[in-house]
Amino acid sequence: MDLLHPLPLGIAAGLFLGKQAGVFLFGLLAIKLGLARPAASANWGSFYGVAVLCSIGFTMSLVISSLAFAPGLLDQSIDQRIGILAGSILSAVLGYLILRSSLPPPTARDQAASR
Repeated sequence: MDLLHPLPLGIAAGLFLGKQAGVFLFGLLAIKLGLARPAASANWGSFYGVAVLCSIGFTMSLVISSLAFAPGLLDQSIDQRIGILAGSILSAVLGYLILRSSLPPPTARDQAASR
């Protein structure tokens, strides 16, 4: 059970780098081909921040499924779970920081509308 072994490190890196790259690049391709339009309030920083956060949503189902099924039915080693959790946590923290820095601060009008 060590995060720096090849299996959990590879899983964490694959989830963290692969998911965000795939979501961002396919989203960019859809925009460039005219299949999608970004929201008027979106910028590339916020678009990338959401792509980073997508790593969490795709991987939490793996953790939940390992808890839901009977032992032996869906075997996952502790190293796999550590890699999944590490990739998800890294994505959550980095995605939050990117969105916090790329989105403008809320105005008084935004705060009043949220109440």
